[in-house]
Amino acid sequence: MSLAHPVILVFDSGLGGLTVLREIQKARPDARYVYLADNAFFPYGDLPETVLIDRVVTLIGEMITRHRPDLVVIACHTASTLVLPALRAAYTTPFIGTVPAIKPAAETSRSRIIGILATAGTAKRDYTRALIAEFAGDCKVIIHSPMQLAAHAEAFLRGERVDNAAILADIAPCFIEENSRRTDTLVLACTHYPLLLDAFKRVAPWPVTWIDPAPAIARRVVQLIGAVMGAPVLASENSALFTSDAALTVPLSAALAEFGLPVIKTVTVD
Repeated sequence: MSLAHPVILVFDSGLGGLTVLREIQKARPDARYVYLADNAFFPYGDLPETVLIDRVVTLIGEMITRHRPDLVVIACHTASTLVLPALRAAYTTPFIGTVPAIKPAAETSRSRIIGILATAGTAKRDYTRALIAEFAGDCKVIIHSPMQLAAHAEAFLRGERVDNAAILADIAPCFIEENSRRTDTLVLACTHYPLLLDAFKRVAPWPVTWIDPAPAIARRVVQLIGAVMGAPVLASENSALFTSDAALTVPLSAALAEFGLPVIKTVTVD
């Protein structure tokens, strides 16, 4: 059953979830969106697991109380691969997570050499290893965790220059040649990374298929709450919430407006 003008909460540790938001907006332009960035705790990949679980469960619970969303999208691989069971146990609101797109990568690859760009937290999860074993068991899979790539994406949206040499250094380990075969498919297993996709394509050693999870998440949203029911909402009804006001620059405000988020607020959580 479709919901008319649903409220959809999209959550990430920072700005990466905007790539997911963009695809969901295409599918449900009639929804009202609340984008929440827990930038006070960014990056999540550096947090102990117990701290991350407690933080996300508490934060999402507060947002559910304040905004009464019809659906919550956890647009963060690190949080999704760890916190989703706790969220579903704590709240009745439907959740959609973001997991490494290993199955479609394996279906796409012809060389059977796949690269995965992931945060350290996502790379080490048993969940990620299980996906590789189930769907890419016949592939050579290179998992690489660039230390600063998510931060580079955040800086890019704040209007800072992208250093091509640094970007190449971040992605180069996923590009290998072996026995006349080479990497032909690369999974973007952090929602920040598609923000830099143009830069990736520009500096990549050779062309590959880039797998972004956002379109699949948008399709899942439609499966859960149905297709468009009404006219698009005004952008002024959407908001971007941050848990810290640090680095909220003028270029970032302009970028958020382009994502349909002209209203920007800082929120506090006890």
